Amino acid sequence: MTAPDAPARPADDAPPGDAARPADTARPPRAPAPGAVQPRPGRGGRVRGRVRAGGRLSPLLVVPALAAALLAVLPLGYLAVRALERGPAYAWDVVADARTGELLLRSLGLTAAVVAACLLIGVPLAWLTVRTALPGARAWSVLVTLPLAVPSYVTAFAWLSAAPSLAGFTGSAVALTLACFPYVYLPVAAALRGTDPGHEEAARSLGHGPLRTFLRVTLPQLRPAAAGGALLVALYVLSDFGAVSLMRYDTFTRGIYTSYRASFDRTPAAALSAVLVVMTVLLVAAETRSRGRAAYARTGKGAARPAVPAPLGRLRPLALAWCGTVVALAVGFPLATLGYWLAVGTSATWDPAALTTTALTTLGVAAGGAALTTLLALPVGVIAARGRGRLARLLEQAAYAGHAVPGITVALALVFFAVRYARPVYQETPLLVCAYAVLFLPVAVGATRAAVLQAPPVLDDVARSLGRGPFGVLREVTVPLAAPGIAAGAALTFVVCMKELPATLLLRPTGMDTLATRLWTETGTGSFAAAAPYAMALILLAAIPSYLLGRHRT
Repeated sequence: MTAPDAPARPADDAPPGDAARPADTARPPRAPAPGAVQPRPGRGGRVRGRVRAGGRLSPLLVVPALAAALLAVLPLGYLAVRALERGPAYAWDVVADARTGELLLRSLGLTAAVVAACLLIGVPLAWLTVRTALPGARAWSVLVTLPLAVPSYVTAFAWLSAAPSLAGFTGSAVALTLACFPYVYLPVAAALRGTDPGHEEAARSLGHGPLRTFLRVTLPQLRPAAAGGALLVALYVLSDFGAVSLMRYDTFTRGIYTSYRASFDRTPAAALSAVLVVMTVLLVAAETRSRGRAAYARTGKGAARPAVPAPLGRLRPLALAWCGTVVALAVGFPLATLGYWLAVGTSATWDPAALTTTALTTLGVAAGGAALTTLLALPVGVIAARGRGRLARLLEQAAYAGHAVPGITVALALVFFAVRYARPVYQETPLLVCAYAVLFLPVAVGATRAAVLQAPPVLDDVARSLGRGPFGVLREVTVPLAAPGIAAGAALTFVVCMKELPATLLLRPTGMDTLATRLWTETGTGSFAAAAPYAMALILLAAIPSYLLGRHRT
């Protein structure tokens, strides 16, 4: 009796499509078409020019990517040089000064208060809109994200103009909390949608009530998302300048700005900026460590079932009141306050011609910043998506360096560079545009990388096999396929450039104002009616690309 013939095993290097076929039925390689240009193999049989593991990166991408990386790490180099310019002892005296300790406690206290408040608001809102039978849950889920379109200094202006007694810690905490809680809500809501409700059902079957099930089962699964959102809030609060300045509450960012304006010696401002960067790094490290090694993904077979909305019963009016109160305070109150000041304002308090000029200036510099940022992000994003190896990782990580540096520190670095090495661009628009590129390069790089990853890399190889060079492949294949994602990143960059305040204050050309700086100036002198048109115009202009972006994604 003979054993049946065993199916032939595929070769170890067979492609995935042929791995499942027996050897005797494997598809033979196709003959090249007559006249077709074949790819030229490089080392190891790889197609030359393709950005793959072990392959060479095209100089067409590496050179501009290096330029973007150098621009992004410039603030960190500035801090190292400037803070130690007069010796480590002098820098240590600045850091060890009692005033620095006071600013540290103020900044950490404000950060802790805002993070705690955002968690108390964002987590319950996410649970109500995702896991309960809340009436109009979809509408509420949109309304609670609207505060992201309102700059924190506009929220601070609204509350300060209505209740001047809030100036200080309380007003800063209220304004930043109402502006930042969506950073917690969004990741927690996404985590709730992806969490298998079977764990909660098992807990209830064991006799646990709804509250105990939430605290013992649901909440631990939300810890990574809540911690990530809390980190975003903490970084935002530490780097915020507009809200704390309008509320006249001294934190590190306001102390850096005051030190820069009060003295020709830039070393104290650089030393304070270095402390702020260290605090940012420590926060990121603490959040990473808090994740631990616990597993939060499902390990069973099949897909998770959608959760059955929990009935609210008698708590329905209370839940609706809670959602309505949050939206009213975060969105309704600022808009109502701006409407009031617009109504009481006259031609003596604000000039429509000046408003139009300022709005056009804002659009111009924001468009320039978005264009430069997108151009710099394109080679970095392509390398991050297609490239492998140490150089590709370093270029991508360097592009994100500006994300850890506050805007005021970026402005100080560019002032230092311009005064010493590029005097003609000092206090000129190109320097301000470069600051926007440093600050918001991660936004454009992330969008570009995601868009390029969605384009099949085999199409690049096909274009090379037809004789296209690196530039031709980029222009005719990669960029057209990734164009929607690149455009989305450009739109996001345009919006954040419009709202940027601290770098604009330090780098704007003499006599030039944007909507953000004009709002800050008018509010600083107590001219609330004169500031309201600029605040409203900023919100309306920022809402247009945001709406188009959201409509495109849906």
